[in-house]
Amino acid sequence: MKKEEKNQVIDSMAERLKEAEIFYLADISELNVETSGKLRRLCFKRNVQMQMIKNTLLKKAMEKSGKEFEPFFSVLSGSTSILFADVPNEPAKLIKEFRRTSTKPILKGAWVEETVYLGDEQLDALVNIKSKNELVADVIALLLSPARNVISALQSGGTTLSGLVKTLSEKPG
Repeated sequence: MKKEEKNQVIDSMAERLKEAEIFYLADISELNVETSGKLRRLCFKRNVQMQMIKNTLLKKAMEKSGKEFEPFFSVLSGSTSILFADVPNEPAKLIKEFRRTSTKPILKGAWVEETVYLGDEQLDALVNIKSKNELVADVIALLLSPARNVISALQSGGTTLSGLVKTLSEKPG
């Protein structure tokens, strides 16, 4: 790869990293063509973009992005793939699901809304992360719950009360 091409890759990746809220770094080395093809198809289905990149180019792009990616420098060795997603836990779920039939990919690290996760042992924690939309839905459900209970109690009480009044009015005097 010529120097101009490398600079283009670095610039392009730096811009992508600058805009990214979520990305995962994974090791998919030793996957054969058929298995890596399955992984790429699964990524496509889940709206996760996977890209292979050389560690030196990724490190330079991280430095150029202007964000604090220094903690990732320690995991930039061997084969590295970067997975971009819009949903924070989607790549983690994808990795976990894929590893039911394969030993790879191995999670090297993840950047989820400015939080750094390093190491494969973080996979379960990442699977359980909720997206902003899920959190908003949970808060709304919690806020609506007491109102629903009050309305339900009033409705059931009203039915009981009207039934009691009807029974008393029909009762011979």
